Amino acid sequence: MAPKVLVSDKLSETAVQIFRDRGIDVTFDPSIGKDKDKLLEVIGQYDGLAIRSATKVTEKVLAEATNLKVIGRAGIGVDNVDIPAASKKGVIVMNTPFGNSVTTAEHAISLMMAVARQIPEANESTHAGKWEKSRFMGVELTAKTLGVIGAGNIGGIVCDRARGLKMKVVAFDPFLSEERAAKLGVTKVELDELLAKADFITLHVPLTDKTRNILSAENIAKTKKGVRIINCARGGLVDEAALAEAIKSGHVAGAGFDVFEVEPATESPLFNLPGVVVTPHLGASTTEAQENVALQVAEQMSDYLLTGAVQNALNMPSVTAEEARVMGPWVKLAGHLGAFAGQLTDEPIKAINILYDGAVSEMNLDALGCAAIAGVMKATNPDVNMVSAPVLAKERGVQISTTTQDKSGAFDGYIKLTVVTDSRERSIAGTVFSDGKPRFIQIKGINIDAEVGEHMLYTTNKDVPGIIGTLGGTLGANGVNIANFTLGRKDAGGDAIAMLYLDAAPTDNALEALRGTGLFQQVRPLEFALG
Repeated sequence: MAPKVLVSDKLSETAVQIFRDRGIDVTFDPSIGKDKDKLLEVIGQYDGLAIRSATKVTEKVLAEATNLKVIGRAGIGVDNVDIPAASKKGVIVMNTPFGNSVTTAEHAISLMMAVARQIPEANESTHAGKWEKSRFMGVELTAKTLGVIGAGNIGGIVCDRARGLKMKVVAFDPFLSEERAAKLGVTKVELDELLAKADFITLHVPLTDKTRNILSAENIAKTKKGVRIINCARGGLVDEAALAEAIKSGHVAGAGFDVFEVEPATESPLFNLPGVVVTPHLGASTTEAQENVALQVAEQMSDYLLTGAVQNALNMPSVTAEEARVMGPWVKLAGHLGAFAGQLTDEPIKAINILYDGAVSEMNLDALGCAAIAGVMKATNPDVNMVSAPVLAKERGVQISTTTQDKSGAFDGYIKLTVVTDSRERSIAGTVFSDGKPRFIQIKGINIDAEVGEHMLYTTNKDVPGIIGTLGGTLGANGVNIANFTLGRKDAGGDAIAMLYLDAAPTDNALEALRGTGLFQQVRPLEFALG
């Protein structure tokens, strides 16, 4: 059955058509995004939800979203989505961070020019029939120093445009490498140095606990007298009241703001101040940008629902369509390894350690790790998936570690998963053969070659005669047919294991009969999701 997607905000008809062309059953009804009750009523029918900013995806909405797998936000900001609640629910949240980058960067440059030359005020004066040429004395941008706070995608474009205007550019960004700074042609500095040197400051960082009020009253006081400040990123990055006072005192010469701490902004300390240019969050408001982000979110959501490819997700590692195709069997293997360890572990888990050997160590390890953790966690929470599993593990205080190594054995690559509890460690390793089928290759340090089936039986015992006969005879007497049978041992007479692939789950009578023989230390039925 085709996946179902609800488009609850205004997206272009071209974007909606992308869903249709990809074979997705799409409902396009922008009125639903503004009707909370209607959204709650219908959301349970859909696998995907495509939104802009009007639809509010709250914890209450997610509780009713029984089939939802992905939320796609056409744009950058996801303030209207409860991402922690979506993660717990196992719903991927995607945005389109690059579709409006150029548009937002151009708006920042436009505001900088407008502030520098007092264009809005001069425009208003001239329309009023005045000719106040001497009143509007501006400043040039050429040879001025632009301080860019945040040199990521949008900030990087601003740096490029500013250099084209012959400005000197300094950038503060903890994640900016020297190589990237050199490529952008900017000087990497600490924040205090930027504040002291910049004639213009523009912000291009997300709003986080670390960036909130990054231009506080204290930091505004550190700026160069006559500085002009531009914010097209997020409201809350600048203390608006402190900036207003600095403008009134003459320390700051002007400001250009497209975003505000409270939006819609019907009032602000910055309103009606001389030298201040304000716009109503127009950074992404161009025909090209609106179309780009709509098309991008439709493609991303379609790719995920049809191929498993994950792009621009905020709560899940990205996986390209090619990676999804190549890694599919390995993702299944990682899940099976986790499921084995999870079903055999009856006490709280302290740590999950994952070793990637050989060829698999070059793959997308974040995605493989999520699959393995999900496999472990499903033993106690069947609804968990690759999105919600890391959240659940963190909530339980489970430490996750990852190790890679070059090819070390007979296999081109393998994954080894170890679960640690207070009393023991349990390890299992597996690989994917050329037929694309996952295999278990080692349990408890004992080498085996076991195909993974939906219904399996795992036993441990001492290596003594009669084990095979006892297993076969007891299961047969209880109507359980064996599809595949794998044995392994460390040494003759030492520890031994068996993995049996069964046509159906073993009955309670069969399990009790095996345990009653006194030959087995463990008799554990296992279930694996093969789909």
